Amino acid sequence: PSGTEVFDWKIPKEWNIKNAYIITPNGDKICDFQECNLHIVNYATPIDKEIEYEELKNHLFYLKNQPNSIPYITSYYEESWGFCLSYNEFLKLPKQGNYRVVIESTLEQGNLTYGDYILKGESEEEILFTTYVCHPSMAINELSGPLVTAFLYEKLAQLKHRKYTYRFVFAPETIGHIAYLAKNGEKLKKHTIAGYVITCVGHDGKFTYKKSKQDNSLADRAAQHVLKYSGADYNVFPFSIGGSDERQYCSPGFNLPIGSLMRTPYKEYKEYHTSDDNKNIMSFKALESTVVMYETICSVLELNKKHERVNPYCELQLGKRGLYENIGAWTKRDDFIMDLLHFLAHIDGNTDLIEIAERKNKSVLLFSDIVNVCKDKKLLK
Repeated sequence: PSGTEVFDWKIPKEWNIKNAYIITPNGDKICDFQECNLHIVNYATPIDKEIEYEELKNHLFYLKNQPNSIPYITSYYEESWGFCLSYNEFLKLPKQGNYRVVIESTLEQGNLTYGDYILKGESEEEILFTTYVCHPSMAINELSGPLVTAFLYEKLAQLKHRKYTYRFVFAPETIGHIAYLAKNGEKLKKHTIAGYVITCVGHDGKFTYKKSKQDNSLADRAAQHVLKYSGADYNVFPFSIGGSDERQYCSPGFNLPIGSLMRTPYKEYKEYHTSDDNKNIMSFKALESTVVMYETICSVLELNKKHERVNPYCELQLGKRGLYENIGAWTKRDDFIMDLLHFLAHIDGNTDLIEIAERKNKSVLLFSDIVNVCKDKKLLK
């Protein structure tokens, strides 16, 4: 409910809006909410009055360096009103005469709403995926995250066997995830072994991975491992205070292993937080390939384990198990045999499969059959 204290924050009033516009001294209707909801400052207080240009201009927002774009502006925690328009439209405004400004909105006691869903696995250990729902009309910086998260959920729901439990959280950015952590944070600290914030995944640019504050968490290692062997162009950069809700999940009290795999990140594409961040710049190919990349990360996490041999002493006699040629074996060693021997030489109960694969400079996914063979031959504890 509005007014609820969540750590250092308080849930704001609920904002609803029906209409907003400006009538110029010439009788023209501009900044019409019905034409584009970005024309109104989100959370603007109601108003219906006549004012002069000198007063109005203090409540107008525009971008000089993007003169044809309408900026996306919010005012969640300070009650005020305002309109957004392109700089070119601003320059055309008459400086004499009265303007009528109308905002039909309400700020009342209400509720902040978030949602989560759990895909149960064999273990109570969880993989967390979060995204946000709070940027109306933003395509890359809003719609792309929930779309990829929803399709990833569909993929994981189809798995017949899930080692891990998967948690999906949809909430308003910042305040919504702070509220979610206020109620669920201790549970997440207990069960979350890896997680990712899914945002800015609709742009047809390089993959970009932002590491968790832990810097070398399981989430970081799995994501970087998948990117390394994906064949795709990518960048990796460390945790920083700018960004999305990893700021909350990685805060000192929680310090969860939460990273973020994006395409072109926030603020690095010129359409960010403007009316130009629309479906025209969103690539469905990028969305699809991002779903695949996250799905592959989950496959690596599912496969990853610290294996241990039943008999850890010296090399195992593989010939008697039908895994090795007894005559001319050295000349008949293929990749599978070499990878098998590499695997058996490294499983000590302390080294996980990602590290073992990295030491061979191969993808974890190539060791799936080897792990299954070793299980079938009862070589693993």
